[in-house]
Amino acid sequence: MNPEEKLTEIFGCPLEAAIEIIGGKWKAPILFHLQGGTKRFNQLRRLMPRVTQRMLTKQLRELEADQIIHRKVFAEIPPRVEYSITEFGLTLAPSLKVLQMWGNEYFDKLSRIRRNGTTK
Repeated sequence: MNPEEKLTEIFGCPLEAAIEIIGGKWKAPILFHLQGGTKRFNQLRRLMPRVTQRMLTKQLRELEADQIIHRKVFAEIPPRVEYSITEFGLTLAPSLKVLQMWGNEYFDKLSRIRRNGTTK
């Protein structure tokens, strides 16, 4: 079985693979904030005040499992944990930048659509 056939056993297509990694309401914002440097859990919570602790933990664990971010635990009391983006995770930066630019361009229109259900 060639590598492409193995890929389609796990994901239907390359786009599905990418969406599986960055899909989820908070994964892209987490990655955006980690591009600026290492952050602790509570720093991320303050940067994204609408995310619940449970959801942030879940999304961080998924990103860590996919080797997109690194979690470093310090043997201290109280425990300290820091999150950083991996080299592999940095490969997503150009795609996230394009999504950010699209969001900036259409922010007002998207806000109206969500608020009123109209594009006028």
